Amino acid sequence: MAKQSYHLFDITLSRRTRVSPSLARFTFTGPDVARMTTYAPDQRIKLFFPTAPGSLDALFDCASRTPDDWYAAYRGLPDHQRPPMRTYTIRALRAEQGEVDVEFVLHGDEGPASRWAMRAQPGDRLAMTAPSRDVPNAGVGYEWKPPRGVKRILVIADETALPAAAGILEELAARADRPQVDALIEVPRGDDAQALPAQARVSWLPRDATPGCGHGERLLRAIRDVDLRSEVEHLGGRPGGDEAGACAQDEPGDDQLLWEAAEANDGAPFYAWIAAESKVALGIRRYLVNECGLPKRYVSSMGYWREGKVLG
Repeated sequence: MAKQSYHLFDITLSRRTRVSPSLARFTFTGPDVARMTTYAPDQRIKLFFPTAPGSLDALFDCASRTPDDWYAAYRGLPDHQRPPMRTYTIRALRAEQGEVDVEFVLHGDEGPASRWAMRAQPGDRLAMTAPSRDVPNAGVGYEWKPPRGVKRILVIADETALPAAAGILEELAARADRPQVDALIEVPRGDDAQALPAQARVSWLPRDATPGCGHGERLLRAIRDVDLRSEVEHLGGRPGGDEAGACAQDEPGDDQLLWEAAEANDGAPFYAWIAAESKVALGIRRYLVNECGLPKRYVSSMGYWREGKVLG
C-alpha cells in the first residue's frame, strides 16, 4: 500500500486568541507536529472532536495498527465510537516550534466543532489529519494555485474561508511580482474586519450593516460592482458563451458541496478563488462565467459549507 500523504496527529490546545467577535484562533502543539507540512494558505485538514473524556483513544489505537491509512482506521470504528469530523484550514504552521494554528468561526452550540470551540481550554485534546513531510512531493488538499505571472486576482470569501483568504493575501503581498488583487470578504459584524496587507483592495462586507441581510447576499451584490471589463475583453469572453451552459450544470446534489477547481495554466492573466457557502459560491461562479463571460477554467469555486446541511 502506498503511504498516505496525510497523517493522524495527536494535538493539544496550547492557547486561544480572540481574533474578532466571530473568530478565534486556536494554537495546538503535539509530539509530532514537527512532521507536519502545508502546501498553500488554504491547506485543508480534518479535526476530530471528542464526545466524552478519553473518547479519542479508540481512534488513535485503531490508527496505530494501520498507520498508513487513517481513514480506514476511522471508518473501522463502530458508529458509537467514531468521533465527529470536520474540515478546516491551517492558518499558520510553525513546525520547528511544534505549533499549528487553526481559526474557528464562533456561532454557538450548533454543532460539535463550534460547541467544542466555545468551551475549549488549554490542555484539551483533539485529533487532526494533516500533510506529513515524510511523504515527498505529495502536494494535495488545496485549491490555491494561481498562475505564474497572473496580472489580476479576485479573492472572495465568507467568514468560514476568511483564515484561508487572509493567508492568501499575505502570500501575495510577499511576492516580488504582485498582481492587482481585489478581495471581497463577508463577515457577520463590522468589528470582524481585521488588518490585512495593504497591497490588496479589500472590501469588508458585514451583514450587520444591512438589517435582515441573509448569508452571502452582500457578496452576491458586491461582485457586480467589480469592474472586470478589461479582463473579459482581453480573454475574448462573452456573456452566454459556450462555457455558460456547462457552468449552469455545476450545481451539486443536496448532499454535496460545490467544488470546481480552475485548470492549471501558467499563462492565464486572470484567476479567481471563491470559497463560501456552497450556493453563494455557485451564484458568484455563474455570474463570472455566464454573465461576465470569463472562462470558467480560470475560476476556482469551493463550497466550504452548505446552509441547512451538516456535511462532514
